[in-house]
Amino acid sequence: MTTTTVVLRGTISDRVTDAGYTSTATELLTALTTMPLDHPGRARARERAIEAWLPLARHLSRRYTGRGEPTDDLLQTASLGLIKAIDRFEPERGIDFPGFAIPTIVGELKRHFRDRTWSVRVPRRLQELRMAIATANATLMHTMGRSPTVTDIAAHLGVSEDDVLDGLEGARAYRAASLSTPVGDYDGVMELGDLIGGVDPDFEVVENRLALGPALRRLNQRERRVLTLRFYGNLTQTQIAEQVGISQMHVSRLIARALATLRRNLDDRDA
Repeated sequence: MTTTTVVLRGTISDRVTDAGYTSTATELLTALTTMPLDHPGRARARERAIEAWLPLARHLSRRYTGRGEPTDDLLQTASLGLIKAIDRFEPERGIDFPGFAIPTIVGELKRHFRDRTWSVRVPRRLQELRMAIATANATLMHTMGRSPTVTDIAAHLGVSEDDVLDGLEGARAYRAASLSTPVGDYDGVMELGDLIGGVDPDFEVVENRLALGPALRRLNQRERRVLTLRFYGNLTQTQIAEQVGISQMHVSRLIARALATLRRNLDDRDA
């Protein structure tokens, strides 16, 4: 057990004793651990023991507030750790419950920050490397009297400079920036989202025209002329019939057949 855990446990125990709480909570937990697994009252005894020790989880969760996570989420995580501690506690090992429960609850809280608070999930190796780099940066800044370089941090951690750069890059995934964040020095309002490019519809037009050229060349001369008059000249079928010298019904059939041919050629190209 670390010194930090001992001090923390002592602090919590003092507060609990002042509230007249330890005796009742310990008695409830003792009753639970001595009860047979198939005892009909075990479920209720477990609930009472969890409720009695909830102040321990609440106290530990408050130590992690102010780090960007909702208080309710931290309390829920700490409570889950408490439940795990109660279910796994074995008094015959000679360890009192706070000494067993505190590392379990704190571990659950740390896992929450490790696994749930990243805006973009990165490999665990990079998550741990980010924390190591932050610690090394603080240590080296204190001993060197200046901001350490990538080379300094790599030598201190015993890793390559590329690993340090990967860790620094991965750290950017911890918190996402809002697209509404103001950026730059402009008289008007400019936000981060304004700097992100979008899909240019002209690209699709160019792509379609490049695909349409070979398909049009597969039509006969009359079909190409009818389509040109209809979709580029914006003439009606009746006007096209008069200009080409055929019936309006024939124009309709030519347009339908030509479009079917184009569609088939374009589908074959995509496939």
